Amino acid sequence: MKRSGLLAAIVFAAACGGASTTRETSPEPAPSTDAGRERVTATTADTVRGRRYTAADVRFMQGMIGHHAQALEMTVLVPARTGRRDFLLLSERIAVSQQDEIARMRRWLLDRGEEAPDPAAGHAHHGAGDHALMPGMLTREELARLAAASGAEFDRLFLEFMIRHHEGALTMVETLFASPGAGQDSELFQFATDVEADQRAEIDRMRRLQAGPVPGT
Repeated sequence: MKRSGLLAAIVFAAACGGASTTRETSPEPAPSTDAGRERVTATTADTVRGRRYTAADVRFMQGMIGHHAQALEMTVLVPARTGRRDFLLLSERIAVSQQDEIARMRRWLLDRGEEAPDPAAGHAHHGAGDHALMPGMLTREELARLAAASGAEFDRLFLEFMIRHHEGALTMVETLFASPGAGQDSELFQFATDVEADQRAEIDRMRRLQAGPVPGT
């Protein structure tokens, strides 16, 4: 009887141990472990993304908003000062593209908790003086000169000033990519390359207009 009792106790203990092992190796906790791993991965990715932009990137976006705002100020002058349809189409194209790009830049800045200048608030492009203007931007006197012109004189000045303005934007893109560590954020990189392509295309279009009016316009 004693041997039988001892054997029964051993069998019972083994059964209990087996049940305990089964619970410990149960796959049920796995989903929470996977979810935790996904959260850690997502957090790490967010951290990496957050570190991929630099102060130079922020300055570029903030500065380009003001730069684009002045281009919009110039396009507003066109309808009342020219009779050429090609100029009207050009100014409309520039206005639409600049407005879209301003929205993209402000969204990029706000998504990262950075200050996003609002050109609608007024004078986003005016610095402490003309010496503070960004590449290609017009002085107050040049803006006044453009606003006072009309007809052929306005057309000539508009093309001269807007080409210079666009070339300034290209300089800003070049400066961005020349800055150590800048331009690595994928969204900003795509935006800057889009700006460069758009500005070059519009410069080519304006140079053709400088050569003479398109027949039928």
